[in-house]
Amino acid sequence: MSTTEVTSMPGLDTISDLAAQLRVDSIRCSTSAGSGHPTSSMSAADLLAVLVARHLRYDWDDPALPANDHLIFSKGHASPLLYSVFRAVGVVSEDELINGYRRFGQRLEGHPTPILPWVDVATGSLGQGLPDGVGVALAGKYLDKLPYRIWVLCGDSELAEGSIWEALDKASHYQLSNMIIMMDINRLGQSGPTDLGWDIEAYAARAAAFGARVIAIDGHDLADIDAAFSAAEAATAGDQPTVILAKTIKGKGFSEVENKEGWHGRPFPPDMAERAIAELGGVRNLIVRGPLPEPAAGADAGAAAAAPAGATLPDYAVGDKVATRKAYGDALVALGASDPKVVALDGEVKNSTFALEFATAYPERYFEMYIAEQQMVAAATGLAVRGYKPFASTFAAFFTRAYDFIRMGAISGRDVRLAGSHAGVEIGADGPSQMALEDLAMMRAVHGSTVLYPADGTSTAVLVKAMAATPGISYMRTTRGAYPGLYPSGETFPVGGSKVLRSGERDAVTLVGAGVTLHECLGAADQLAAEGIHVRVIDCYSVKPIDTATLTAAAQATGGCFVVAEDHHPEGGLGEAVTSALVAAGQQNLTIAHLAVREMPGSGTGAELLAWAGIDAEHIAAAARELAGGR
Repeated sequence: MSTTEVTSMPGLDTISDLAAQLRVDSIRCSTSAGSGHPTSSMSAADLLAVLVARHLRYDWDDPALPANDHLIFSKGHASPLLYSVFRAVGVVSEDELINGYRRFGQRLEGHPTPILPWVDVATGSLGQGLPDGVGVALAGKYLDKLPYRIWVLCGDSELAEGSIWEALDKASHYQLSNMIIMMDINRLGQSGPTDLGWDIEAYAARAAAFGARVIAIDGHDLADIDAAFSAAEAATAGDQPTVILAKTIKGKGFSEVENKEGWHGRPFPPDMAERAIAELGGVRNLIVRGPLPEPAAGADAGAAAAAPAGATLPDYAVGDKVATRKAYGDALVALGASDPKVVALDGEVKNSTFALEFATAYPERYFEMYIAEQQMVAAATGLAVRGYKPFASTFAAFFTRAYDFIRMGAISGRDVRLAGSHAGVEIGADGPSQMALEDLAMMRAVHGSTVLYPADGTSTAVLVKAMAATPGISYMRTTRGAYPGLYPSGETFPVGGSKVLRSGERDAVTLVGAGVTLHECLGAADQLAAEGIHVRVIDCYSVKPIDTATLTAAAQATGGCFVVAEDHHPEGGLGEAVTSALVAAGQQNLTIAHLAVREMPGSGTGAELLAWAGIDAEHIAAAARELAGGR
């Protein structure tokens, strides 16, 4: 099979051949793998053929080039089409496409991830790619100030996801005219027709209502597609994102499956694939590359990592009462002064999380996401694509809404920093709807995550600085109330460490706390000391990774007796982290009293609720007495 290379702007006849090649290759790789989504790929093949051949400004040999356009497949299940594009531009071989797709240990995974250098973010969980693209577009327009465009391919099934409309809303609010959104309206979802089918007028009304410029086209008319893309490019100097509504046919090009239900996510059997390939004109071997990005002033520095100066962190005196959420805001401002790559986002509670301080100091690097937590995390992910260091904050409870975006950020391998304030029953009268009691478990479960829960201003500030250099998803839990400072300025707090605040040779029990419960542990220790009961107190500020060595030493010193107190549900939080670490380290004969929030809380003062939950100093001391008396 000979190869035909097209290096100049191809005509529509050549693009028609390219579209057929993309369909054929989507069939070939999915049939070879025995799984995949060929029909979902075939519906969008004409869009991608025109885009790659004539409009996507991309240097395929230098995917890290800052001036490159960005191509995001929000409909990540159409990976056969994306990988067929990669073959068509010459960066993936015939053998890898046909024999490497969906195979163990290979990089052409079932849904695309950034293991491939031409992929920005992991997609496949629908409703994610467009919100991520908003973050990339924010970087392009307001930070990089480069003319690259963000092209996003959406499927019509994912238009039922609220996150898509959050993304369009924020794209319009921030006037992201550098975004061009291709919506593949092929009518059929996984188990039947989509809710709007081919009602293009309804889709257009919705997209326009969210502030987009809408172009409706026949998604299989190459001239129509080309004209729409040109119009969208011309509009990038304006103040609206462009939505291209492409009416398409699922399975286009193979008459046996066109517009037929029951073929979503089903590869064609070999005999059927043979008929489909014949109907599409056979296997082709076109290599087509479109335009390169134009050189732009500052492009070389657009995504380069700036070398930050040393941040001068805020200084808090021992004993001074400071809320850790306030220390978070102070530290973020200090980081912003030293590192221009630090950016901040918030979910319209910035006066409570204290992200307001950063917004006031560096408004050009602050992005308000309003009450749209999914979009906030997605935008942070997109900003990380461009080499920025995003910190995103909201009430800890509300990160539950964005959990799918958090786990997908981990799959994308992006460094995103999250700060959750107002955690636990300590917040008081607001009641259970505002009390994060699941967040430590949720964040610990994310692959490669870091989970931090500081107890005073000094440790908070140092750990915020550490987060800026921490890979993957990192999460800091902050407290609403102000508590006395425990550590002097200059104290170090390595991620994965802990602090032993009370210890002695006669320690009978180890008390482990973090955040608010650390202060309760110290109060309990004072009570016990007055009674002649000596205890060790550990500040487990790093919940993940946890300081196994210090916990093991405490177990050996106190005969395996622990009281672990946490302002969190018992499942998956500090208690389970401590227990798992000790068991994994081979510790035996452990006696652990695990104090946690085990019932549904209501309103009250923070002190009342800590006592009600059994996690205040009195209850911690009582548990320690029982353990000490049993030795």
